Amino acid sequence: MGTGQVGVTRGGHTADMTSFRPHSLTALTVALAAVSSSGPAQAAPTLSAQSIIVNPVTSELNVKVWTDRDSSGAGTPAYAPGEKIRLYTSVTQDAYVYLFNVDPQGQVDLILPNRYQGGANFLKANVVKAFPSAGDPFSFDIAAPYGVNKVLAVASRTPLNLDQIATFRSEQNSFASVKVTGQQGLAQALSIVVTPLPQNSWVSDTAFYTVAARAVSAPQPVRPTPAPVVVNPWGTQREWRISIDNRTDLRAQHDAYAAKLRAEGYVLLGTRVKNNEIESEFRRAGGGKAELKVKRKGNRTEITVERR
Repeated sequence: MGTGQVGVTRGGHTADMTSFRPHSLTALTVALAAVSSSGPAQAAPTLSAQSIIVNPVTSELNVKVWTDRDSSGAGTPAYAPGEKIRLYTSVTQDAYVYLFNVDPQGQVDLILPNRYQGGANFLKANVVKAFPSAGDPFSFDIAAPYGVNKVLAVASRTPLNLDQIATFRSEQNSFASVKVTGQQGLAQALSIVVTPLPQNSWVSDTAFYTVAARAVSAPQPVRPTPAPVVVNPWGTQREWRISIDNRTDLRAQHDAYAAKLRAEGYVLLGTRVKNNEIESEFRRAGGGKAELKVKRKGNRTEITVERR
């Protein structure tokens, strides 16, 4: 899938569909004025800040379109490339609904109707239609370009003839091929389609969303690993003694308990070694002395710690 496209993935394959972003409305106003002057003597389709094409006549028929991240349809939710989006639409009266996408580069796609299982575009009143619909073998995937994108919904009490806007080129094409480009081209083409219709028989609505880069979390400060808490077996006792099996190495036992004293802040002053005994003296900054004795007695090894 090329850069700047939203992919519709189905059955392990991807068919390209574009994302959508509005274009300038200035030239479009002129185009619609030209359509109005050549059409019947009735109010022509107009523009608003939120729509591509708007019916100026009040109608009991209303259409609403929104995304899965903004059920109000009034916001502009953000999606990152690679995420999936689902569109929803509903009408207040039975109607045919047409959904268009307009991307930042002016490419237009007709996404409803389509030839998939859920691609029919006749909606019953107050029934919500999803795109993709449940059971459709594809997903609507977000991709660059970044920016605000637009979805246009047009609802009509009668089917619209879109032959000048989009056609299905073959039975293998599940989505129509759109002939117009840009917001201006789409608006002008739709104006020609709806102008002959009864003025209260069609309506439109728009939804927006933003394609934005995925936020990168700020690096967390590296906190030093706290030193392990050494629990000495003597606790607060000033004189502590234990007797263990003598098969243990005398020097190894001495060094193990000397390490426990050093963990309490004691510094080794000296060591005396005899045949069956090792004695060491320790001093701690700020005062305090300790003596460690490891002595073999018969079949046992006695370990003594005295602190003053």
